[in-house]
Amino acid sequence: MNKHFVQIRRGGIKVIAKKLRSLIYLLLQIPIYLISIPLIIILRLIKSWYLIRWGELISSRIGHFCINTELYCCKRDVGINSPSQKYLDLFYLKKYVCNKQLEKMWRRSLIVLPAWLLRPLSRVNRFFCLFISSFKEHEIAINDKDSNIHNLIDKLPAHISFTDKEELKGKEILKKFGLAKDAKFVCLHVRDSGYLSRHIKHEYMGERYQYHNHRDGDIDKYVLAAEELARREYYVFRMGINVLKPLKSSNPKVIDYANSDMRSDFMDIYLGAKCNFFISQGSGMDAVSVIFHRPIAYIGHVPFGNFMLKHNNNKKTLVLTKHHINKKNQQELTISEIFSANVAFAYTSDEYKLNDVELEENSPEEIRDLVIEMNERLSGRWKDTNEDLLLQKRFWSIFEHRIKRLNLKHISKNLHFNNKKKIKIRFGAKFLRENQNWIR
Repeated sequence: MNKHFVQIRRGGIKVIAKKLRSLIYLLLQIPIYLISIPLIIILRLIKSWYLIRWGELISSRIGHFCINTELYCCKRDVGINSPSQKYLDLFYLKKYVCNKQLEKMWRRSLIVLPAWLLRPLSRVNRFFCLFISSFKEHEIAINDKDSNIHNLIDKLPAHISFTDKEELKGKEILKKFGLAKDAKFVCLHVRDSGYLSRHIKHEYMGERYQYHNHRDGDIDKYVLAAEELARREYYVFRMGINVLKPLKSSNPKVIDYANSDMRSDFMDIYLGAKCNFFISQGSGMDAVSVIFHRPIAYIGHVPFGNFMLKHNNNKKTLVLTKHHINKKNQQELTISEIFSANVAFAYTSDEYKLNDVELEENSPEEIRDLVIEMNERLSGRWKDTNEDLLLQKRFWSIFEHRIKRLNLKHISKNLHFNNKKKIKIRFGAKFLRENQNWIR
């Protein structure tokens, strides 16, 4: 009750109206809750012949809406966590759907029913689970993990696709942006707090996400890289919704799509699915490219250790992380020191502050060098030197050793090298050459 009063004081009449609507909605759902009780019992009785399961799709955040749902489909296809008997899986969405085009595409692949019908059923079932644990068999564990330790996303084709009509629509819009047929283009997404602070309707809700602020970046630092790509005949689409700053470039091939009148839910998905590669800080927008098997250059990625939990352990993935600075002496931490400072898996801004570590963004030149490397690799012109191969091996050897010393079971079990998978992700080659004292 205290939480509700605090929210009402901050949000005023709008919050009161919202809570009244929610209360009315709950009252109207009482009959459905009552019907759910005998229905659960019936479903339990027929379970031996036909199992009905249900789950909630994480539709409020685009990263989870893409990856978690795709991983469910991949595991279903290869028989991981699938029932042995005949079964039917049903899904419902959260109240807020982040992207209507993505919703439309998932509805073509999955059975998605109204939340007002399935959510009461799910809640009643969870109540039964308090007394009989086997009732959990009706719940689909789609939202527990988004790791891809089996590399299923890379091995299997995407489970969503565009219709012929949507393909034509996407090509027509690209033409309006000035792209000729078969023109190369890249998506660029630099995370800032604009989406969560403006897109969430009430201030008290936006405050919940301030712990993510250490992941933010400055779009100005990416202009040099964007213009270098334009010089190499790429178009660059700056992605995002409600971004804080415009992308300032006079080059017509560098497009501030996030602030364009032609930005739409449809094009957000189409661009991410069709780009030559995606430049990202590891935010949800790049998940579209992950499930459509597009190469990704992660820049300024934090937490430092988390990219080994990423969904795409493949040779087309490049990584740079932010610089970790010791606030006491202003010296940059080495790989080992990042782990020793307890920030290798720091998920909140406060964790860095408590451990006297501040994050510094990659320089415009470092960013440019990584996207050049990506371009050269994709075009087949990149040649690893013996020094490059040795530095990569040294980097991963230290990384693996430090993680194993942490002995964090909930993390290590999701790491690719702990599942006998060869590490294919590459750290930025030029960065390693120029920062060899850091690799220790």
